[in-house]
Amino acid sequence: MVRTTLSAAEARRVALAAQGFGQAPTDTVSTRALTAGFARLGLLQIDSVNVFERSHYLPLFARLGAYDKSALDRRSLTARGPWTEYWAHEAAFIDRDDLPLFRWRMDALRARDAGPTRVDAVTRTEGVRRELQALLRAEGPMPASAVEHESNVRRGPWWGWSDVKLGLEQMFRWGDVVTAGRSGFERVYALPEQVLPAGTLETAPARPAAVLRLVRHATRALGVGTRADIADYFRLRSDDTAAAIADLTAAGELLPVQVEGWGERAWLHADARVPRRVSADAVLSPFDPVVWFRRRAERMYGFHYRIEIYTPAPKRVFGYYVLPVLQDDRLVGRVDLKNDRQRGVLRVRTAWQEPGERLDADRLADTLRRTAAWQGLDGVEVTDRGTAAAAVATALGVPLVPHEAADDADATAAPDPAV
Repeated sequence: MVRTTLSAAEARRVALAAQGFGQAPTDTVSTRALTAGFARLGLLQIDSVNVFERSHYLPLFARLGAYDKSALDRRSLTARGPWTEYWAHEAAFIDRDDLPLFRWRMDALRARDAGPTRVDAVTRTEGVRRELQALLRAEGPMPASAVEHESNVRRGPWWGWSDVKLGLEQMFRWGDVVTAGRSGFERVYALPEQVLPAGTLETAPARPAAVLRLVRHATRALGVGTRADIADYFRLRSDDTAAAIADLTAAGELLPVQVEGWGERAWLHADARVPRRVSADAVLSPFDPVVWFRRRAERMYGFHYRIEIYTPAPKRVFGYYVLPVLQDDRLVGRVDLKNDRQRGVLRVRTAWQEPGERLDADRLADTLRRTAAWQGLDGVEVTDRGTAAAAVATALGVPLVPHEAADDADATAAPDPAV
C-alpha cells in the first residue's frame, strides 16, 4: 500500500531506521559493517573539538557499537584511503568516488570568492597561491604548518589565519588542491593529480545531474523529510533541490506524504521502512545527521538544541559539549561529556532529562559504560549538575562529584572553522 500520511511517531521511526538505528550494538564491528554504515550516511561531519571525542567518530559508534577507530582512520586519514574531504555539509569525510559530485560547488565557490565582498582576500593571496602550487608540485603533499612563510603567524584568540592557510583553503574550496589525508589531524594538501585518478574532477557530472544524485542519497538517508530537510543534508540550494525532488517523484522514487504536526509537505523514500518500533540507545554527536539540522530536530523530536561551546561559560544552560541522549525513537535528555584521559575516567559533567520525556537512567548508564570502554577508560564519574545527574549516578553505582565552576568551562578545545 502506498503511504500518503505518517503519524509523528512513524516519521521518527522511519528516519531513525533510514539512519541505521534499530540494531543492537555489538562488541565486534567488522570493516565491512563500518563501510556499509558510512555508505548509508554518505558523509561524516568533521569538527576539531576533542574534549570528549572528535565528532566524526561518534555517528558510527552510536549506530554500530564499539569499533576499532584505527579502521576508520585508515579509510579517512591516509593519502590513498577510500574517503576524502570536502564541504559536503560542513567540512566532512565523503567517499572519494563522490567528490566529482561537488565539482559544481567548487566552481560556484570560486565565483563567489571573486565577488566584491571577498575580492580583497583573494587578490592578497594570489601570489601566495602561485607559490603554494609550485611548492606542492615540487615537494608533494604537505600540511599548512610545513610551509615556512613570514605571514604564517597567529593573529586571533583561537586560531591564526595566515595568508598561507587562507590561500590553501581557497584552493581547497575551488578544487585546485584536495586532501591527502591528515597528519596529527591537520589536513594535508595535495594537487589533485597527486592523489586522484586522472580526470576525476574534469569529468564530473553537470550541476543538475550531480544535485539529482545528492538529493537521491539525502532522501534515502533521511527516510522522510521536507524540502528544507533534504536540501540541508548536502547544503543544496532550495530551487535545485525542488527540481530534483520533482524528477525523483515523477520517477516513483519519492512519495509525497503528510506528516502529523509538520505543517509542511514531506517526501517519503519509496524504499523506506516504517518499523513498528525502533530500539536504540545512544549519545549523539552535536553534528550527527539526526540533530545537525536544528529545525528538523525540533519539529521531529520536540528537541530544542544549540551547541554551547561558543557561549561564555556563565551563560551556558546545559554545558560545554552537550550530546543528545537517544532512547528508542525519542530524544529524552542530554549529557555534557569529557574524556579525562589522564585519570582514565569518562566525566559526565551535566546530565539532564528533557521536559515531558522519560529518561531511563539504567539504560543511559549502560550506554555510558559502553562509551567509556570504547574510549579505553576505566570508569564513569558524574558531577552534581542537571536534573538527571542523581539518577544517572545511582544507576552507575557511583557517588555524585560536587560541581565546581571549572566544570562549566573548557579551555582545552579550540574549534577551528576550517578543521
